Amino acid sequence: MITLEEPARLDDGPWGERELAGLVRAAGPGASAVTLAVARGERQAVRCSGRVDHTSGEPCTPDTVFELGSISKTFTALLLAELAARGDVALDDPVERHLPAGWQPPEVRRGGPIRLLHLATHTSGLPRLPPGLVASAVAAWNSNPYAAYGDRQLRAGLARTTVRHRPGERFGYSNFGVGLLGRLLTEAGGGAGYPELLAERVCRPLGLRATTCAPDPPHRAIGHRHGRPLPPWRIPGLPGAGAVRAGGGDLLRYLRAHLRPDGAPAGDALRDALREVQRPRLRLPRSGDQLGLVWNHRRTEDGRDLLFHSGGTRGCTALIAFCPQTATAVAALCNAGPSRWENFAQAAYDVFKEFAREADDG
Repeated sequence: MITLEEPARLDDGPWGERELAGLVRAAGPGASAVTLAVARGERQAVRCSGRVDHTSGEPCTPDTVFELGSISKTFTALLLAELAARGDVALDDPVERHLPAGWQPPEVRRGGPIRLLHLATHTSGLPRLPPGLVASAVAAWNSNPYAAYGDRQLRAGLARTTVRHRPGERFGYSNFGVGLLGRLLTEAGGGAGYPELLAERVCRPLGLRATTCAPDPPHRAIGHRHGRPLPPWRIPGLPGAGAVRAGGGDLLRYLRAHLRPDGAPAGDALRDALREVQRPRLRLPRSGDQLGLVWNHRRTEDGRDLLFHSGGTRGCTALIAFCPQTATAVAALCNAGPSRWENFAQAAYDVFKEFAREADDG
């Protein structure tokens, strides 16, 4: 029997190889590395193709680390729920309660205040990007647009922000909002920094040994855009929105913990958090889908819950997904940038649906 404590391993049979081949085609020639990690019941496999760079001799393995982009937001949501379970924060806390000393909250024209729950459900009214980011990103727009936007710029941008919609009233996807949430959680957790807090409260308890926010970790898949290698992705001012890196082995552990919170190798607060992030909070506009804490939540006609999130940096793309009813989880990663993003993400989601359906069929 495979347990959460065991490292992810390559399954002995060909399970997942056909699906990996399809993802390699979807990633296109710009990608040199593709990973598919899948679990169904007690069976799991991590399938890998290619090398970490077009010119490198290092093969892609279950420990090869990819930039996750917006999948980082699911880690921030779990961190929020863990701090809430400990009593360090409450989901309905106003933003002002956890701002660093001297920081000015955004102006809210109607209603208010903005609460932590609004940030985690994209209903804060904050724009997709903070003021000043686009201007600072022009020179590196196609490689590292967030690199020059740090804590000082975030503080200034927050003070310049005006929210015109009543918080909680409208859904609007916001990197700014979840990035700000990560900053507030570091204050509530003692101020050591987002990477350190995430490692202490989430990664180490779940046994995620290679998951990191470091820009240049060992065994890194080099990101590519239009087939050209890129420097490591940097997002210093908004790490909670897009700084996390992980490989297929760790992501399988992460997803299996969501599938079986009671069996996760963690304390009670983190087990509670793993359940809490999955609970639907709102119905998305013009869609039958719902939203948990960051996680997209889709209910199938036969009553299965599909939870998923995609992510992309300039040089990598990814999707993670799980279905509690069929004990199915999938993580798909490639080191090709946004020119192939939609194709790869959709192909990965289709793989997930196929495994979830097969599990249901026995």
